[in-house]
Amino acid sequence: MTDAKPRYIPKTIGEISDHLSMMMISSPLFRDKTGYFPDLDLETVFVELEEGLRAIRAKIGEESYGQLSELSTRMRTHFEADPEDKTEDGIKGRECIVDMKDILRSAGRRKR
Repeated sequence: MTDAKPRYIPKTIGEISDHLSMMMISSPLFRDKTGYFPDLDLETVFVELEEGLRAIRAKIGEESYGQLSELSTRMRTHFEADPEDKTEDGIKGRECIVDMKDILRSAGRRKR
């Protein structure tokens, strides 16, 4: 039996947007410096993001979901390539976050 805490999964467009904002601030390593989130790391933030995207897939449509999923994969690749935030990959990863937030904003407007 493990003592694993339940993982936070964003379930709405707004929660995913908030998650992306957290990712922007804590990239590229996604380490919590406060001590409040000791399990925070690159793997956990991307699992949470991917599960959150699956949770809103029906709300945002297949096209938006595909774009977001592709950007998530590209973002992770950039952050893994630049863990010390010294190359253009870190910047490109954060650009993916901006693009994802734009897609979420558009998808939210279309569904209203």
